[in-house]
Amino acid sequence: MKRFTSFRADFTASLVVFLVAVPLCVGVAVASGVPAELGLVTGVVGGLLTGLLPGSSLQVSGPAAGLTVLVFEAVKEYGIGALGALVLAAGALQLAMGALKLGRWFRAISVAVVQGMLAGIGLVLIAGQLYALADAKAPGSGLANLGGMPGLVTATAGSGTALAALAIGAGTIAVLVLWPRWRRAARILPAPLAAVALATCTVWALDLPVARVEVNGLLDAIQPPGLADLGRLTEIGVLGTVLAFALIASAESLFSAAAVDRLHDGPRTDYDKELMAQGAGNAVCGILGALPMTAVIVRSAANVQAGARTKVSRVLHGVWLLVFAAAFPAALGVVPVAALAGVLVHSGGKLIPLRDLRPLWREHRGEAVVLLVTALAIVTVNMFEGVLIGLLMAVAKTAWETSHVHLDIHTPEDGDEPVRVRAVGNATFLRLPKILDQLEALPADRDVELDLSGLRHLDHACGAALTNWAEQHRRSLRAAELVS
Repeated sequence: MKRFTSFRADFTASLVVFLVAVPLCVGVAVASGVPAELGLVTGVVGGLLTGLLPGSSLQVSGPAAGLTVLVFEAVKEYGIGALGALVLAAGALQLAMGALKLGRWFRAISVAVVQGMLAGIGLVLIAGQLYALADAKAPGSGLANLGGMPGLVTATAGSGTALAALAIGAGTIAVLVLWPRWRRAARILPAPLAAVALATCTVWALDLPVARVEVNGLLDAIQPPGLADLGRLTEIGVLGTVLAFALIASAESLFSAAAVDRLHDGPRTDYDKELMAQGAGNAVCGILGALPMTAVIVRSAANVQAGARTKVSRVLHGVWLLVFAAAFPAALGVVPVAALAGVLVHSGGKLIPLRDLRPLWREHRGEAVVLLVTALAIVTVNMFEGVLIGLLMAVAKTAWETSHVHLDIHTPEDGDEPVRVRAVGNATFLRLPKILDQLEALPADRDVELDLSGLRHLDHACGAALTNWAEQHRRSLRAAELVS
């Protein structure tokens, strides 16, 4: 009886997750510049394969908005044929990291960097999807998209078709915001599906001339990488993209696992096994030429809130996605692109931690600066280099904060007694200018006793500088004695 009750709860939860996943899988694929069906393929693999593997019992994997920008840039740079090779290599790297027990180390990544990464992704995603809201083509990079906004506004205002698409997209966003407040309806139908369904019905009823999702057969959309595509993995730029895929997907998945663990009382996540599960899923997605996957907090939270108890719910959600993709692919052809853009604009907005920024600025200003710099670097440069800049900022901030040093200076009134200086804390090159300023301000004609026993750490640069100062002070003291 207990097993039947558990299965019934998982069955119900799987339907909820399936309904949430369909518009997100399709929307992420369209925004990434690949056929819509490839998003469903990744969702199926995330359910049927990753869902069966050990790691986290309740979080759900699939294509994520967090990788949309990086995938779009990769497809634009290397072509859709190379996407499978990139994802396959990223999956292999994740498997290797999991086997080496590196999963737990992702918890050591600065939260500010992760929040900044997601905020930057959200900003770039919104900037790109605002064009899709008006059935327009985005210029490309984050800065170019932002710079083209005045032209987009002008072009949209002068086009009835663009205004119709914008109305559909804006209506979709409004439904996504307001639908959860209607709790009875939200329990029956998830907000993303309700918003896309209403937008699709509106376009059909009014016969609006807006762009719709282009549909190919599921098998036609699958494009396994060829030998030429795999051969490109030796290129430096390609390897950088693979590393970015692997690190960002791993970080997002494991941070999602930590968040999901706080939502339920079941077994906790084994981070190394979860990393290997994600790697196996991405390896298969790469072989199929599909999108990369991560664990997705939106679907995972819906799974937990719908009452899921075991991994059966996420496996069943993969079954429903497969049935839908195989039996009803034509259903995608009636979905307006502007509606999916609205879903992604809403998802991008949720990636920006606006509520957390003000308290973070008040309590941990350095962390807030790291967050903002990371986000701006992703918008102005690119994803990979932006994250590296954020990590370097976090390391520099931590080094600065931990290298506190204080000099206790005691100057006896008797001029014959030496000045006693005791250094306390961590003496590093970052604090060297401050230390030397204080020491050089001491009387040059008096002996100084420098006590370093209170230092917990003394790096080479600081030690060498203190030795040089001591020698110079002795010479100055001797010179003063000879003059007197």
